[in-house]
Order: sequence, then structure tokens, then C-alpha cells
Amino acid sequence: MRRIKPGLRASEFAAYATQPAKMLHLLARAPVLLALVAATLASASASPSKIKERTVYPRGGTSSSRAPADHAVTLRIALPQPSFDVLEQHLYEVSDPAHARYGAHLSLEEVEALSKPHTESVQAVDAWLASHGVPESACIRSSSNDWVRINVTVAKAEEMLDAKYYIWKHTTDGDTLVRTLSYSLPEDLHAHIDFIQPTTMFARFKGHRTTFRWHGVQESASALAPSNGTILADAASGIRVDASCNTTVTVDCLKQLYNAVGYKSSATNGNAIGITGYLEQNANIADLQQFYKDQVPAAINSSFKVVLLNGGENNQSLAAAGAEANLDTQFAYGLTFPTPGTFWSTGGSPPFKADPITTTNTNEPYADWLDFILNQEKIPQTISTSYGDDEQTVPESYAKHVCANFAKLGARGVTLTFSSGDNGVGDGNPNPKSQTCFTNDGRNTTAFIPLFPASCPYVTAVGGTIHVPEVAVFFSGGGFSNYFLRPIYQELAVQRYLDTLPKGTYKGLFNPNGRAIPDVAAQGDNFRIFVGGRAGLIGGTSASSPAFAAIVSLLNDARASRHLPSLGFLNPLLYTVGLAGLKDITVGNNPGCGTPGFNATKGWDPVTGLGTPNFGKLKEIVL
Repeated sequence: MRRIKPGLRASEFAAYATQPAKMLHLLARAPVLLALVAATLASASASPSKIKERTVYPRGGTSSSRAPADHAVTLRIALPQPSFDVLEQHLYEVSDPAHARYGAHLSLEEVEALSKPHTESVQAVDAWLASHGVPESACIRSSSNDWVRINVTVAKAEEMLDAKYYIWKHTTDGDTLVRTLSYSLPEDLHAHIDFIQPTTMFARFKGHRTTFRWHGVQESASALAPSNGTILADAASGIRVDASCNTTVTVDCLKQLYNAVGYKSSATNGNAIGITGYLEQNANIADLQQFYKDQVPAAINSSFKVVLLNGGENNQSLAAAGAEANLDTQFAYGLTFPTPGTFWSTGGSPPFKADPITTTNTNEPYADWLDFILNQEKIPQTISTSYGDDEQTVPESYAKHVCANFAKLGARGVTLTFSSGDNGVGDGNPNPKSQTCFTNDGRNTTAFIPLFPASCPYVTAVGGTIHVPEVAVFFSGGGFSNYFLRPIYQELAVQRYLDTLPKGTYKGLFNPNGRAIPDVAAQGDNFRIFVGGRAGLIGGTSASSPAFAAIVSLLNDARASRHLPSLGFLNPLLYTVGLAGLKDITVGNNPGCGTPGFNATKGWDPVTGLGTPNFGKLKEIVL
């Protein structure tokens, strides 16, 4: 049995961190001279304005008119985090099973110390805001001061940013956004601000609306009956799965398929699992009880904690039940019962208010969730999110800042799983005559479209499979980031895959040096859930992410019962010793952008990653 031992205690962090000269310099900077601060403040407000960010007219959207001057906007100002490279080093060390510090996760205070911007940046931004009549009392700051939020009107935002805001309407679903194509700042302020949003970001950060594929309502309990006792057996692993799982996926199916039958988790050892939910996605308790009666009788009358953030709702009427929220909570909590569960319902940031012009939130609710969770002393060890958007609709500066915040959670011992997407390599369309995969940079060239946040290298991206034996499901999102370089933990596995591609395959359609997606996979179709009091089948990588997260949570439960730290950022383990606990998927592909997409093959591939989990084997590896 392979034993992975925890390394240094978190209390030893200070002694460790201050030994290298680099860390000492970054964490204990000398006070900034008052004269330098004064010069910086003066130049920030007096220097000529220069464009900070610019984008192009987005495909799939039309501008109808200028935004009303009195429309409310919450501007989020991001300040640079000069010590992030130190935090990243800690992240990799505490996440590497071969390192002496493995499992020595950082505390809230330690992460905040590594997140603070330079004092001169804070002062420069404050002076700029004051010059526009925004007092300190009107600023809402993150605990480490790397974010500042202010509530202003469109007129004030246009004055501050030398910008013009328009109302943009997406032709596909009618959603509207108030955005500008460019904004400017005093030139000397550029070094003190990473970005300001919402300005040039056209991502909507919602759940995968195309994730859900209802195959028809199943009201009869007989839908769960075994297929005449037929059992499907995997010759290589010896795993036995009821044949009914080929058409209807249940909690029992996943436990059988992923070798977790018989494992009993604890309700009291400190392990927990969390699910994020966003606009209008309510997890219904009555539906959960029906699901438990249907599949997890022992869990009947149990529930989960709901945390409401920034106007989030917990509407328990059956008519308000959200398919995505129910899918995530029913399977995540059903697989891990009695592990405590949390569901965060995040609404729009104040002062957002639906009106005839802007009927949906124009702010970034995911950043609001990050603000909250990063400030919590106690966080569930495993968190699943089933949302994303085309990477190219997210400004690179924003994506990298948010991704850095995911790294902070990983450094604190939290595993983050994200759905890899439901459109294959782009639009899910193999027909070259009707594909819609074009760059959003004004050139409109054909290219594969990766998703964010799945493209962030500090999260675990989960693709999809189907059937028993498992093959890749056709809609499994996969590919290569255009923003993030391939991380070191992926280098060998991904390069092997690229070396097997025939020369010239999809040349110019993807970035061969980018962070590769997904990392792993799990079943992603035909999940039996309850929504609005009715049973049905549903699919998408929105099912795969909570399913894989649940297996990780069971592993964390096993470690907690042995008084071992949580697994935290999972990828360095998955691509090394964890490989022995994953089943390689070698059949299937993910068409899109007028192509057949990539093929699942031996080893890592951009359809199912490294494969699907074997809980029993993984448990032996991590204990």
C-alpha cells in the first residue's frame, strides 16, 4: 500500500517562507517612502489617459442603444498581487505527493499575506477614486485589498473610464448586458490596476444551459429495476455493474462503476462537500427527498446547508426548482451521505435590479462568491461548479486574476472541480458548413473554443463518459487554453498525446502549448433526478463534475478519519501516483467546429483526460 504522508504543519509556514531571499523580499517589503507615494498619487491623477483594455463587437450580440446615464453599475477594480509567484510555489509544494510539505495547507491569514497588493498601488487607486468624488466610505474591499468595488451610475463610469456604455443583446437567448468596447485610465495608473469590470467582458458566467438533455419523463419506480439481473463485468478491473446503468444512471450505478460500493462516510469527522449555484438556480428540498426515497433511502429527512450571497434566493416552490441545482445537489450529496453538504446560492451584486433594459445580472456573480469564500475560516474540502463560458469572452486579465483566486483555495486545501463543457471542441457541430467557431478578436477566423474556468490550471476540469463499459460522450468539452500555458504537471502526459497526432492535424485550430482540458472524466448522461416533483433523465458535464467531486469527497473522508489533511489541489497527484487509480477511456470523440474533434486514446486525451476514478484504488494511494 502506498502511503502519502503529510509534510510540515501550517504553523511552520513562517519559518519556511522567510528562508528564501525571494520570499523574504516579497513578504517583508520595506515601507514605501512618503515622497514616492506622493509622486505616485499625483501622477496617477495627472498623467494622460491611455486605453487599458479594448475588445471587439462580440459575435452573437447586437447593440441596440446607448446605456441610460442613470443605470447602476458595480465596478470591480482588481489590483496586482505581486507575491502570487510565492503563493503558487507554496501551492505546488503542498499539492505534490512527492514533496516534504505535501498536505501542509496554508491558513486564511497566510494566504491573505501573499495576496496583498503593494501599498503604493492601494494609495494610487484611492487617490484616483477620490479625484472622481468617490470617498473611502463608498469602497467595498476584499480582505486582502486586491479587489475594490464601487457602486456608480453609467454616467459616472463613463466619466472615470473615458468610455461609452451600450446595451448589448445576445441573439441566441435575448440576454442583455451593459458593456463598453474599451476603457482608459491615467497612464501612470496602469501598473496599479489589473483591470476594471464590467467593461469589456461579455461572458455571462451562467450554468451550462445546453448541458441538459431530457430524454423523457420516467414516473414509474420500475425504471430502476435491474435488467433481468444482467451484470456487466469489466475484465481488467473486475468491477461489476448492473446492466440497467447503461440506460439510467443512479447513485448505485456510480458506486458500482467507480468501486465505492460499501464505503461508509462519516458525518462528524470534519469533512464536507459544497456546490455553487447562481442566478435563479434553486435546489429544492422536496425534490431531494423524492430522490433520496428513490435512490438513497438512508438519507431520507436529511438535508444540506443553504448560504445566500448577494441577493441569492432559496425559493422552495416546486415551480422554482432548478434542474442544474437539483442535479448537482442530489448526486453530490446522495453519493457522499452523510457527509455535510453546503449549497451557495449567489445572486447579482447590489445595486443590480432587473428592469426593462437589463433583465439579467450585468455583474459577475462568481467573483462575488469568491469574495465570500476566500474570507471564510472553514471551507468544505471539495467544491463542484457546473458553469462556464467561452474563454475568449472573458478578458485575459480577468481570467488570470480569478484563476489566481482559485489557486488561493487550492493552497488552503480545497479541491475545485469544474465541468469541461458540453459542446465538444467548440460548438458541438461536426458540419463544416454550419459551424460557428470563430475567434472573437476581429479576425473571425475558425478556431476551437475552450471554456473558462475549466481552462484555469489550478482547478480540476471534468469531462464526460457514457455507458458501461465507458466511452467518451460526444459532447464532452476538451481542448487547449489560449490564455494559460500548459502547467508542468501536465507536460509529459499531454506531450505524449500531441506526439501521437498525425502531423498537421487541426493546425491553427488550437494552441498546442496551452493548458490542456479536461483532467479527468466521469459519467455524464442519463442521470435520473427529480425536478418539480417529477423524475427524468438529464445529462452533460454538469453531471460529471459533481459525480467526480463526490468521489474526491469520499477520499477526503477516508483521510479525515485517519487524521490526514485534505487532498486540496488535486492535479499534481492525478498526473503522477494517482494515475494508478484512474481508468483510461480510449473510445469516442468530441466533434465540433466542423470537425470530428479529438479522439479518446491511450493515456491523456482532450476528451476524457486521464480517465475515470476507481475509488478503491485511489483510497489505497492516498492513505
